[in-house]
Amino acid sequence: MSHFSTVSSDNLKEPNLLIIGQGDIGLAVTNRLAEQQVKVTGLARGEKHAYDLHQRAHYIQADALKLTADQIKDFTHIAIIVTPDTYEADNYKNTYLGIAQHIAELQSQLPQLTRVVFISSTGVYGQDNGEWIDETVEPQLPKREASQYILRAEQVLQQAYGNRAIIIRPSGIYGKQRLMRVRKAKEAEKQPMPRYAWTNRIMDIDLVTIITRILTLSKSEELKPIYLATDYAPVTSFELTTWLATQLNSTAPSIKPGSTTETQPTGKRLHSNIPRDWLQFPDWQSGYSHILQSK
Repeated sequence: MSHFSTVSSDNLKEPNLLIIGQGDIGLAVTNRLAEQQVKVTGLARGEKHAYDLHQRAHYIQADALKLTADQIKDFTHIAIIVTPDTYEADNYKNTYLGIAQHIAELQSQLPQLTRVVFISSTGVYGQDNGEWIDETVEPQLPKREASQYILRAEQVLQQAYGNRAIIIRPSGIYGKQRLMRVRKAKEAEKQPMPRYAWTNRIMDIDLVTIITRILTLSKSEELKPIYLATDYAPVTSFELTTWLATQLNSTAPSIKPGSTTETQPTGKRLHSNIPRDWLQFPDWQSGYSHILQSK
């Protein structure tokens, strides 16, 4: 059921949602909204038949960098859920930052637009000494150039749209088709691992739920400017790989020489600010157990 049933009297216009980007997450969000009978349109560069769109979803074939205000003036909500064609920094500049700048430039010509949701990344946090991070912590400049472009994209939208801009920062996305950690745990010959390299995870289907919820919260409800889309259990790569190897009857990883309890930790530990009842898998053990049981 759509959460729009609770829309207050100050927001009676029928919500009309545009999902820019129809990759794995964007398409799933479009289809989930269509299932909820929300008026939704997916946008991507490919032809419509290339996407397994729900029959209730509309579709626009277009390059988001070339959209005109006239094409999108009727939308009340826009979500930007994009991925680069390749993982070179310039592609992050052209996709994340380029699209954010373009949508920001159209701001004055989009009077119906009440919410812009941008799917960012927890990679925007340059903190790398095992710090605890919550929604109030300002990102240190990330070392990775691609992450710098994502952070700039956030800032561009916040400057253009103020409190209408909602930023969602997902942590490491995993799922039944996102099995990098499982493949690594299956390897018989494993590289020694540092003892305290912290990571954070979110199941892909939970991320779809988070984005859908934030898009369909009514105007009268409290929206946060920043959402840390992560579960409630940060974990070291060593602990995660050891646990997975045990489940898979594979060899356990060894600790990298010199990586003792006194070694400076790396990575970061994220305090999720996602309501717990939004998450089907509130920790990585439940998520990976579900994946392994369904294989």
